[in-house]
Amino acid sequence: MSNIDGQYVIDSLSFDESWRLFKIMAEIVEGFETLNNCKRCVSIFGSARVAAGHPLYKDTETIARMLSDAGFGIISGGGPGLMEAANKGATEAGGQSIGLHIHLPFEQECNKYVKSRVNFHYFFVRKLMFVKYAIGYVVMPGGVGTADELFEALVLMQTHRIKAFPIVLYQSDFWAPMFAWIHDKMVGCGFLREEELDIVKLCDSPEEVVEHIIENAP
Repeated sequence: MSNIDGQYVIDSLSFDESWRLFKIMAEIVEGFETLNNCKRCVSIFGSARVAAGHPLYKDTETIARMLSDAGFGIISGGGPGLMEAANKGATEAGGQSIGLHIHLPFEQECNKYVKSRVNFHYFFVRKLMFVKYAIGYVVMPGGVGTADELFEALVLMQTHRIKAFPIVLYQSDFWAPMFAWIHDKMVGCGFLREEELDIVKLCDSPEEVVEHIIENAP
């Protein structure tokens, strides 16, 4: 997909347009300044295409509310669907409700439950903020964006670029087939060690999610 100017973002990064580096730096600085006081946050990911009233929406809202009650701030992508549910649960619990909003040509208006908002043009800067300010990930069912954010964290932990923190995958019947394949192929072929997946836990209830985060968050 092209960006809002009709040009692919990656193609705009060239020596001839090196001034864009200042825009990237500005996004990083804004993120650091806005989120500097955000402590003990959990990043919640999930599909933007889930409507309010869906069971997954309600579960995400409950998880965010319970984590907020336990003293954690909530970070989401700031958009609709399960991101909105996360911010709604945090806001209604009186907790930190943070939205890392990305400008996209489709489906991505910032939801009304975000209390602290940072705007991004570049995905890689946004993902930096997700991992820098999180002490736990809750990954709800979603599409390639959700999977991308999951595997970004796993790679950074595997290579010791960030501290290890708990990663919860919600709804085992959604995630278990993918992790069965990972165990069968990646671990089975020697491309991954079994213990490198120990950081990941599959959960099927909001209570189980919150208990695991509380017990394992650094």
